[in-house]
Amino acid sequence: MSFEGSCHCGTVKFKVEAQAPAAAISCNCSHCRRKGFLLSFIPAQQFTLLQGDDALRSYKFNTHKIDHLFCQYCGTEAFAKGANPDGSTVVAVNLRCVPSIDLNGLERQHFDGAAA
Repeated sequence: MSFEGSCHCGTVKFKVEAQAPAAAISCNCSHCRRKGFLLSFIPAQQFTLLQGDDALRSYKFNTHKIDHLFCQYCGTEAFAKGANPDGSTVVAVNLRCVPSIDLNGLERQHFDGAAA
C-alpha cells in the first residue's frame, strides 16, 4: 500500500509506503493554524521524495527543530521533517496535499500546539 502527494504546481512530488491514514492531527500553533494543515506523522524511511528537491525551501521557527519545506514556486508546504522524542526521524505529511484522501472522512485529532 502507498499513497502520493504533491505541491499545488506539481513541482514537488512524494510517495509514502504506507496505508493512507484514517486520522489527521489538527494543530493550533501559530504556523499550522494559519496554514490549515491536516498532518500525519510517518517514519522517514517510508517517505520518498519523487521530484522537486531543488525547488524546496526551508522555514524554521520557534525551537528550529522542524524543517518546514515548501515549494519555491507555489509556496505549498506538502511536508516537514523532524524527529520524534526518541530521536527517530519523522516526516509530517500535509494530507491536504494528497488528492486520494477524503479529507472529510478523516478523524481529527486536535493538538494544542499553542500551549506547547
